[in-house]
Amino acid sequence: MAAVRVAADYPKKRAGRRVFKETRHPVYRGVRRRNNDKWVCELRDPNRNSRRIWLGSYPTPEMAARAHDVAALAFRGVSACLNFADSAWRLPVPVSAEAGDVRKAAALAAEMFRGCEDSNDEEKEEKKRSTYCFVDEEAIFDVHGLIAGLAEGLLIPPPDYVQAEEEEDEGSCFDPLILWNYSI
Repeated sequence: MAAVRVAADYPKKRAGRRVFKETRHPVYRGVRRRNNDKWVCELRDPNRNSRRIWLGSYPTPEMAARAHDVAALAFRGVSACLNFADSAWRLPVPVSAEAGDVRKAAALAAEMFRGCEDSNDEEKEEKKRSTYCFVDEEAIFDVHGLIAGLAEGLLIPPPDYVQAEEEEDEGSCFDPLILWNYSI
């Protein structure tokens, strides 16, 4: 099987429109914004004199990108440049390359990846709050026991200093270390 061409490996060219506001998605191919709240997708049909096929409008750019991938696979096959690497095996295949069949398969693919985007903001915030749970990291890592152990370590008296016997070789580099100085 041929390797899948992913859009991330082939970056998009910069738009030539300087006067108008850019509406194309910066990453996904075939996706643009309409009215600041919807993402739309359309693709040119290479078999019919470059006629555009409207694939629909979606609440998220990812859904529109999935719809684009279905149409790109239907028209261009393995040479299609896809937005997602898993689109080649994960998305539904249209019955034929006719515009109506491609639209149906694109809408089905987009619905497969619909989350809770169509709910309002208060419901989203409530869902986020309900998914969080409290984890007592102090109990997991036994922080209180660790601190108690450190405090006990400070209460232990230092070890007795044992004078090492002088070796016959006075030029020895292994002089005993003095860990604590009691003369302070």
